[in-house]
Amino acid sequence: MSQAAPNQDSQARWQDRPESSNMLLLRVMTWISLRLGRAAGRVVLYGITAYFILANAEARRASRDYLQRALALPAREPVGWRHIFRHFFSFASVIHDRVYLVNERFGLFDIHVHNEHLVADLTADRKGVFLMGSHAGSFEVLRAVGRRQPGLRVAMVMYEENARKINAALGAINPAAQQDIVALGHADSMLRVHDLIEGGSVVGMLADRRLNNDTTRPATFLGEVAEFPVGPFRMAAILRRPVLFMVGLYGGGNRYDIHFETLADFSVPCAGGREAAVQAAMARYAALLEQHCRRAPYNWFNFFNFWQAAVPPAAKPGPDP
Repeated sequence: MSQAAPNQDSQARWQDRPESSNMLLLRVMTWISLRLGRAAGRVVLYGITAYFILANAEARRASRDYLQRALALPAREPVGWRHIFRHFFSFASVIHDRVYLVNERFGLFDIHVHNEHLVADLTADRKGVFLMGSHAGSFEVLRAVGRRQPGLRVAMVMYEENARKINAALGAINPAAQQDIVALGHADSMLRVHDLIEGGSVVGMLADRRLNNDTTRPATFLGEVAEFPVGPFRMAAILRRPVLFMVGLYGGGNRYDIHFETLADFSVPCAGGREAAVQAAMARYAALLEQHCRRAPYNWFNFFNFWQAAVPPAAKPGPDP
């Protein structure tokens, strides 16, 4: 078995940590939040944030490295503890607010939607559209858009392990909550996505984090080349549907800003062919992600070395004896 590249190892370790700590903590937070209110739940977040900053040196280093880029600070002005705490607290806040968003308590939030018409326009033909999200801000806040557009059905495509974690988390928050999730890696995965798209669903994918042996391509992000997974874009290209970029940025307090941007339209033939269209879409995705990370820098939740270069193919270790 060949060894994984350094960046793959880093991402795999991060993936192995439960997304929202552990299920017991999530259930306790859910009880506090729903019984005592959002304000009481947010008090607990300060202690949780401090604990994870002190306990996780790797995530702390990754936060500092990312913020140095996103905040465009000069080398002589390093990122301080105040910045790192705000970064982690934003992450904890978004996870905490998931409790309310899954339970459709939208009235607790001040949600602003930008370019909402793009979703309505692209689903008007009763065929679906792809949404390319990221591990920035909140994807659950998209539920608020579904409430404003009756009949809008949102499904998520993700790896099976992630699907299991998400379903477990949703079950802990609200056993009645339903989320259409297509787990990749099955023989019928693409067929299920095709049926959802043809049925008019919005199909969401998080396109900023590779897993396992994903094929990747380089794109410039925050001033340096990073590897992004090809799979989400190639799936949209094969199914020949338009793609929107989406991010739900946490603005502090109870404020969220949902942004939709036109990313690609694979229903229109590209002069350079499918692969050229995929490459152009990936470059635009990285550019839009950078734009919004600079707009709201504390919303980026990839706490590992995102820019660590993968080992070049010629230098990769051979099979283990």
